[in-house]
Formats: sequence, C-alpha cells, structure tokens
Amino acid sequence: MSFSDLRIILRHLGLLFLVVAFMAAASFFVALYFHEGIALRPLGLTLLVALALWAVFYWPFRGKEELQLWHGLIIAGIGWLLVPALGALPLFLIARGLGGGIVFPYADFTNAFFESISGFTTTGLTMALRPDLFPKTVQWWRSLSQWIGGVGVITLMIAIVVGPGSSAVVLYYAEGRTEKIHPSVRSTIRTIWGIYALLTAISALAFITVGMPPWEALNHAMCAVPTGGFTVWPDSLGHYHSLGVEIVAILSVVAGATSFVVHYQMLSEGPRVLWRDFRSRSLLLGLLFGIGLTGLNLLRFWPAGQAFRTAAFHYVSAMTGTGFQTGGLSRWPETGKLLLTLGMVIGAATGSTGGGVKVTRLVVIVRGIGWQIRKLFSPPDALVPCRLGTEFYSPEKIYRQMSEAGALFFLWMCFLVAGAFVLAQFYPPGQFTFVDFLFEVASGQGNVGLSVGITHPQMPTLAKLLLAFHLWLGRLEIIPLLILLRAVFRRS
Repeated sequence: MSFSDLRIILRHLGLLFLVVAFMAAASFFVALYFHEGIALRPLGLTLLVALALWAVFYWPFRGKEELQLWHGLIIAGIGWLLVPALGALPLFLIARGLGGGIVFPYADFTNAFFESISGFTTTGLTMALRPDLFPKTVQWWRSLSQWIGGVGVITLMIAIVVGPGSSAVVLYYAEGRTEKIHPSVRSTIRTIWGIYALLTAISALAFITVGMPPWEALNHAMCAVPTGGFTVWPDSLGHYHSLGVEIVAILSVVAGATSFVVHYQMLSEGPRVLWRDFRSRSLLLGLLFGIGLTGLNLLRFWPAGQAFRTAAFHYVSAMTGTGFQTGGLSRWPETGKLLLTLGMVIGAATGSTGGGVKVTRLVVIVRGIGWQIRKLFSPPDALVPCRLGTEFYSPEKIYRQMSEAGALFFLWMCFLVAGAFVLAQFYPPGQFTFVDFLFEVASGQGNVGLSVGITHPQMPTLAKLLLAFHLWLGRLEIIPLLILLRAVFRRS
C-alpha cells in the first residue's frame, strides 16, 4: 500500500468521526432536558475526542486523490470498528460515574464496546439487564446508535460532509448498497434519509396511539424502523402485554425490512407496488410461510391464539432482523428455535435496514435452480427464459447472480457453524444445546438481536469478542470483507 493510498483511507476515516461528534452534540440537549448532569462531561469528552480524531486523520491528509473501490472497502471495514469503539466512550464514562456493577455493565469497556457495535450494526444483542434503570441519556444514545446505523454511518457521512463525485459513489457501494432512487448517489441518500425519518415519525405516533408513553414510543420507533431491537425494558415489548403495541411493532419492522426504492415508488403509485416488486413479495410470502410453520410447531405447547400470536411476533422479528421479544426463548422447543434461526439466516429484502443473507438472494438461487432444471429438459437449442419479477435475465446474468448469491450463502453458513462451534467451547456441557449456539450466532451474524440467554454481561470476554466479530461480519457482509482482506494484502 502506497503512502497516497494511506492518505485516502485515513482522510475518509477521519470524516467518519464527525458522525459520532454529531451524535454527541445532539445528545447534549437530551441530557440538559432531563437534568442529567452526570452525562454532560462524558458527552463533552466524546465530542472533543471525535473532533480531535477528525483533525488528526483528516487535515494532514486532505487532498484530491481519486477514491477507488478497494479504498472504500477498507474504509468501511475499519470504520465499522472505529465508530463503535468511539461510540462506546459515553456509555463507559457514564457507567463509571454511576458505579458500574451488574446494573450499569458498561463500566467494563468490553461490555460498552459490545453494546455500541450491537447498536450501530442494528443487532440488538445487549449487555443491559435493566435498561429501565439507565439515565435517559444512555437510553437515547443506544437508540440513536441504532437509528444512525439503520441506514449506515457511511451514508450519513456522504450526506453531510462528502461532496458530489466519484468518492460518494464508491463509498455508497462499499457500504453494501447498490440501488439508486435518483441518478445522483447523494440525492438518493438524502431521499432515503427523508423516507427513513418519515417512517420513524409515523411509527412513534402509532406507538403513542396504542398507549405507549411518548419517550418510550420515540425510543422504540428509533429501534423498530432500523430493525434494531434495543428497548428500554428488560422484558422488551413483552412489558406492555398489548396486542396493539405488537401490531405497530410488526408493521414498523416490516417497513424497515422493505427496500427504500419500493417505499419511494409507493409514495407515487400506492401500496400495490409492494406486491408487484418481487423482493417485497418474496419478503411477505416468506414471513407468512414462516409464521405458519412456527405457529403449528408451538400448537403443542400453547392454545392456538397464543401460539400463532407468539409465532407471528417472533418470526417477523427474526426474519426482518429486529430482535424484539415478548417472552423468553430459552424454553422454546428446539424445532421452534431452528425455525427462527432459519428466518434470521434468510433475512430481509435488499436495499432495506434488515440483515441476514437477504431473501432476494435466496430467491435468485431458487429461481436459478428451477431455470437450470428446465434447461435440462428442453431441447439443446431452446431459449429458456428466466424471470425475476418483471425483468428477464440473460443466461450470463443469471449465472453471475446465482454464483454470487450461492457463494455468499455458502460462506455465511460456514461462518455460522464455525462460530457456533467455537462459542460452545466457552460453556460447560449441558448448559446450552448446540441449537442454542447456532441461534445466538445467527442472531449476531444476521444483525437480529434475539437471544436464548447466552448473551450476558458476565459471559466470558472472548465469547463477547467472538459475537462482536460476527456482528461486524454480518454488517459488512462476507464477500466485501474477503475483498477487503485481499485488497489489504495484494492491493488488487
């Protein structure tokens, strides 16, 4: 790597610290409003550190060198570690001021970093046992990290500090996004943020309408639309025992798991776009099918109404990558846990805030396999069409799409099984089953947040770091991470 390459990377990493500076500055108003003086100094220190890092990384290396894709991948990979590390600072400092302990676990920086990376990656696995006892500023910081992470720290950086041109395009693709609403990437990003803010406001108002207090409604909306899953209660949304709250949550997370391009089209063409778009149609059909199977599985343990209500909430939470719960999952049957694990692997639609492999990629694999089978039973010179939605794919394109989706799915499953095996080594036999370990790693790697009880502030430090790695891996997606590593070692 040349010095010129290093200049480009450090310059853009420096710009990322401005996102944390913006978060700290905005959070001052929350601390002042709730008279939480204990949060002012940590927020001020975070703001100063963020600005200092921006000055150190950006100003000495500013220039006009052209940003290439491999630069962008390195920036994304390192940035998704540096931003959570800096974002952990206010959690750590506030918890130290409150005395730490099991109630304020962030006094251990490993716990603070885990919580921060879980927030920014919109995972929702948490070290917090009693978030209801946290200062309002800490509750806000956790929710804000998920809200910023829903669309992405890099996309926010592009929207507010990166000028128009090739750099914005490269960083947009490095973030893992490919769809555009407008020809300009910056215009696309600003439209996405506008739609995102609108959905969050609608979600918050809907939560208030069904009886949730305004502060809790705001926090849950900021974690629902990003498909994050943090909550202000130790028993998540089960605290409310409200069907209305569950329905609003389901609608909010499904909105977050739907492509922003589809939301933009719906503004002018109405809700019929949902069914016409094959990604959204696949998401809805996958949710209905998963709810049905999970509900039937739970009929052995609960009455039909409770079984399907519980199945609907948790399967939607799993497949959309959210992590809200209405009850403990540790006592679920193994088959029920496996069905939720399958939902977490499948994931949401591409171009959304959800995680997982993405249902769109699995549809490409299934359609491609069906197309290949039809070709086998057709004459050699026959033209066999392959259609996804309204678009017909050429043989070259479907082969390329299938190979990319198949490679990602294979690697995703390899990391999942390997991670579950390694995680199991930290616990004595019999404490958890291998299905539990698969569930927890799938929840982390899929950026979901559902837990069977493995994620805990007193879990082994190496186990926390292992899960944090899977959170990071899932947010970057695996193939871009491998390209990043190849770029670092071969600059190719």
